Amino acid sequence: MPGADVRPGGRAARVRAALLDAAAEALVDGGPAGIDLAELSRRAGIGKTTVYRRWGTVAAVVTDLVADMAATSLPRADTGTLDGDLAANADLVRTTLADPRQGPLFAALIAAATADPETAAALRRFYDARIAAWSPCVVDAVARGELPRGTDPSAVVRAVSAPLYYQLLTRGEVPAEDDARRAAGAAAAAARAGVFTV
Repeated sequence: MPGADVRPGGRAARVRAALLDAAAEALVDGGPAGIDLAELSRRAGIGKTTVYRRWGTVAAVVTDLVADMAATSLPRADTGTLDGDLAANADLVRTTLADPRQGPLFAALIAAATADPETAAALRRFYDARIAAWSPCVVDAVARGELPRGTDPSAVVRAVSAPLYYQLLTRGEVPAEDDARRAAGAAAAAARAGVFTV
C-alpha cells in the first residue's frame, strides 16, 4: 500500500502533488460527486487553467491519484518464508487501513468505485499492480516446496487482504494486529492445503 509521499521533480511535479493531495482530501470529505475541478484548483492553490489543461475531468484526477498511490506503494517484503511474507503483506494492508489519511481515502475510493466506472477501473489497476508486486512471494514459496505446484499466486495474495477490507467496509472497524495475523495464517493454511491450485 502507499508509502511515503515522496514525488521528486520540479514545478510540474509539485503542481501534480498539490492537486493529488487536494483530490485525496476532497474524496475523503465528500466523495467524487461533491467535487469539481474548480474546487480542486482552489484547494490546491493552483490556477484553474493549469488544472483544466492537464487533467480535464475529475475522473482523470482520480485516475491519476490512484496511479500515484500504486507508484508510491511500499515494495513487497522478502522474509524467506511464506508465513513471513504473507504476515508482512497483511500488516501492510492493516497499517494502511489504520492510517488516518489512507484508510478513509481507500474507503472513499471503494465507495466511489461502486457508482463510477472510471474510478472502478483505476482501483482495479491499483489492486492488480499491488497483487502483482506481492505474487512473487507465492511463486518463491512454490519453488521452495512450501506450497503445491499450480498454486495461483494472485488468489493467495487476495485471500490475505480480503478479510481485512471486508471488516473495514462491513463493520466500519479498522483491522487490528490479530486480524492481520489471522488473515495471513488462514491464507497460508488454505494455500498449503491446495485450495488455490489451478
